Amino acid sequence: MAAAAQVIRRAQLYVPGSSMRFLEKSRSFTALDSVAYDLEDSVTPSKKPDGRRNILEILNRDRVPGIREQAVRINSVGSGFALDDLTEVLKGKHLDCLVVPKVDAASDLHFVTDVLRQKLPERHAVGSSNPVKIVALVESARSVVDLGAICAASPYLSGLTFAAEDFALDLSLTRTPSLHEFMYARSAIVTAARAYNLPSTLDLVSTTFRGEEGVKQLREESENGKRFGFNGKQCIHPDQVATVQEVFSPSPAEAEWAVRIVIADAKADKQGRGAWTLDGKMIDVPVVGKAKAIVARAEVCGMDVKGLQEKFKDEEPQ
Repeated sequence: MAAAAQVIRRAQLYVPGSSMRFLEKSRSFTALDSVAYDLEDSVTPSKKPDGRRNILEILNRDRVPGIREQAVRINSVGSGFALDDLTEVLKGKHLDCLVVPKVDAASDLHFVTDVLRQKLPERHAVGSSNPVKIVALVESARSVVDLGAICAASPYLSGLTFAAEDFALDLSLTRTPSLHEFMYARSAIVTAARAYNLPSTLDLVSTTFRGEEGVKQLREESENGKRFGFNGKQCIHPDQVATVQEVFSPSPAEAEWAVRIVIADAKADKQGRGAWTLDGKMIDVPVVGKAKAIVARAEVCGMDVKGLQEKFKDEEPQ
């Protein structure tokens, strides 16, 4: 299967749509992969009309260079609010992505897809390069069981997000620092995303981040998610973003390793060698594939890949 296209959502920050102050503040970010203006959990039913108007105003302003993606988390399809949300926010000039919560079945995404095609036909015509993307939140036992159908439900689906708190509620689980109770669901999500070539997988929200100990826990939880196969994490406070984006970027050592392998592999390929060694370790096709993915991600993250390529241009397969 081809590698998933590089979509960078190392951090996706939720910002309540009912607070113009917070919306304005979010535009001051100098390096944020994705902001999700929220109409769901952080906005009470009586404030949802205000939230829609606020978010639409923000989406129709000129883009700020520090934010890669502007998303909106609408209310769930079953809430009764989703169509009103979509009708309003799809008027936004600079809307890139919809975050759809409580996706329990493929039909939820069928609904959103139909509305996208009806409201914005020019962006969702066959061959369009700029559709509104969809990120689906996995929050229940049913959604985990139906991941295959959900992943295949819309051509605009760009990622899956694990909503741990609602999942724990659904299964009567108690969240612990080890996160062992979520092992099956988290593994299922990253596996399904890879199987269906979805580029983005966002891990659970970290509820502790203040102070030295909080930052330490946030980093450990982010590193845990990266080991699981997630390539990003949800954030609920601006102070979380820098740490999360750092963890989900290739480290300098990872980038160097990957560039060395890609350079040496090109030479090995010309020599007809399918397997070779680097630093005493065997390098074969799966390792090269991983290295190429890291190089591509490093480029999108803004790392100086060309500089590394120049530095290691004389690397040889051993």
